[in-house]
Amino acid sequence: MAPARVVVVWCPDWPVVAGAVVAGLAAQIPAAVVAANRVVVCSAVARAHGVCRGQRRREAQGRCPELVVLADDPDRDARAFEPVVAAVEALAPGVELVRPGLVAVPARGPTRYFGGEPAVAERIIDVVAAQAGVQCQIGIADGLFAATLAAHRGLLVPPDGSAGFLATLSIAELHQPAADRATLVDLLHRLGLRTLGAFAALPVDDVASRFGLDGVRAHRLAQGLDERPLARRDPPGDLTVTRRFDPPLDRVDAAAFASREPAEQLHDALAARGLACIRLGISACTEAGEELHRVWRCAESLTAPGIGDRVRWQLDGWLTSRGSHHGAGITLLQLIPEEVIGGQALQRGLWGEPGEDDERAGRALVRVQGMLGPEAVLIGVLGGGRNPHDRVRLVPWGEDPTPARDADPPWPGQLPAPSPSRVPTLPLAAEVLDDAGHAVGVRGRGRLTSAPYRIAVDGNPPRRVLTWAGPWPVEERWWEPGGGRRCARLQAVLDAEADGLLAVLLACETGRWKVEGIYE
Repeated sequence: MAPARVVVVWCPDWPVVAGAVVAGLAAQIPAAVVAANRVVVCSAVARAHGVCRGQRRREAQGRCPELVVLADDPDRDARAFEPVVAAVEALAPGVELVRPGLVAVPARGPTRYFGGEPAVAERIIDVVAAQAGVQCQIGIADGLFAATLAAHRGLLVPPDGSAGFLATLSIAELHQPAADRATLVDLLHRLGLRTLGAFAALPVDDVASRFGLDGVRAHRLAQGLDERPLARRDPPGDLTVTRRFDPPLDRVDAAAFASREPAEQLHDALAARGLACIRLGISACTEAGEELHRVWRCAESLTAPGIGDRVRWQLDGWLTSRGSHHGAGITLLQLIPEEVIGGQALQRGLWGEPGEDDERAGRALVRVQGMLGPEAVLIGVLGGGRNPHDRVRLVPWGEDPTPARDADPPWPGQLPAPSPSRVPTLPLAAEVLDDAGHAVGVRGRGRLTSAPYRIAVDGNPPRRVLTWAGPWPVEERWWEPGGGRRCARLQAVLDAEADGLLAVLLACETGRWKVEGIYE
């Protein structure tokens, strides 16, 4: 059976649009959203100057020196998208949020009411522009996937024409923000399957044996079919999670904290029944008696953090949208699994779920943060740099683990593998001596004055050097007045009678040695 007709409303480059509105940028100023030092989304003006998705920040700024760099902020994007959703919902009931910037509506009702699909598309474009002040594109087709790609092109695909529409499109269209299929797309491309039609023509049994479950789902999408036609189930009525708030929630930070526990409770209840949620309903009541409801559609099964993110985004949008709740706080919150599937990925194996311990640890860390504050739990994020201390950035658990510097090379003078297992917060003082007891130094050309024989670390008795490597001279930030650094690094394996072998990473700077890392 062919998928139902779907209307998709797409706001192009939405993260850039939302960031530009918050920053007060004019439309003609080139802008891009950057995460992990790479361009995630860029405006049409920036693309005209040669900026494109996936570029490094430095390359993008080299192509367009006037480029304004915006931070990646999903909370901001969801909050700013609420007026668009409200405008679409005023015309057509049953609105489903796919992600900030993309909303879907069943086509049957509004098509009958407004007298045809072209009339629906024109009416939605006008209302979104008038009420939300942004431009959008409309796509109508059989199924969400085809309708989304049609919206990217501003097309209305005829009924039963989705398969033909998709056949000529690039195989790269399978990789969408809501479904990461970059590895599958790269493999299909290397196998010579360059279009969706070529992939759809393969026998499903061959696809299943070669590419697994994710490949079968992608194969169905390439054919113009629903991703999961048979696995959907009616959710049990007792799975709805309800929370009442006294005093009412009237601040975004309070709402974000309050959303965590209900999200975990709903996820645990679904997992206990072998189910996973793909359409999440979020309902709320305000002090003024207003009832709010929104449905989020997800390409993949929602995890507990995924549920929590969508609840936080929705509450943020409601609380900051003055036209929705008229300043009244939220007194009741309900999480409703509108549509569920068999949670095969959540079923515990014979020896337990591979990611189960990580998920349980994550929940424990969230509880610690709730008691002691977000800064009480930090995780290390590995980025780029030349020494171990500069490569690690500590961020609070749950925040975006973006490295401080791009980890990709080149990093001339970077420490070769393996990296130290321990990096002291403050480098330890060290003495490097030769066999005659004289201090070992580094000459101007980066060579040692003599071979290391003994090393004393942090005032402890000297230990004999079994073997050593280096030195590796490096000169950093030489272009900054007073900000440059010149040093030489050395790796050494020490003989410790009681503790066994101990390897250290040393650095010599201004004639003094220090330990920057310890190998265990």
